[in-house]
Amino acid sequence: MAFQILLNVFIAVTWMFMTSSFSASTFVIGFLIGLILLFLTRRFFKSRLYVWKLWAALKLTLLFLKELTLSNISVFMLVIRPKLNLQPMFFALPTELEHDWEITLLSSLITLTPGTIVVNVSDDQRTLYIHALDVYDVDEAIESIKNSFEKAIMEVSRA
Repeated sequence: MAFQILLNVFIAVTWMFMTSSFSASTFVIGFLIGLILLFLTRRFFKSRLYVWKLWAALKLTLLFLKELTLSNISVFMLVIRPKLNLQPMFFALPTELEHDWEITLLSSLITLTPGTIVVNVSDDQRTLYIHALDVYDVDEAIESIKNSFEKAIMEVSRA
């Protein structure tokens, strides 16, 4: 991925030198030409085009912002109720993530979302122990995390 980005920037800079124009618009045009050239020669690269990883990272960011907003509203609604009817719970989340940075990112995303916090990671890094403020169905909470954050992280790391 890094090689593809550097190659794309090199093509853009080369385009700037060829046109003798050193403006931002010339760089953008050269960058787009580089993207087209990378797309046309994509079969010579071992990995997929880096644009797909960037797209997956953008989707992960938007997913986090959506979940952050929804959980903030949910926690706010819990707090303003006259009678607190909470179901706090600890549960174990088995994960399919393999790399340390993936597990750290998942833990951070879960902890940054209001109402949940990762309290421990197992020694084999296969299980996250999570405390949630209001959970009625553990299986639903696990599936929600697996189908949102974990799936999006896997798209970024394995795309």
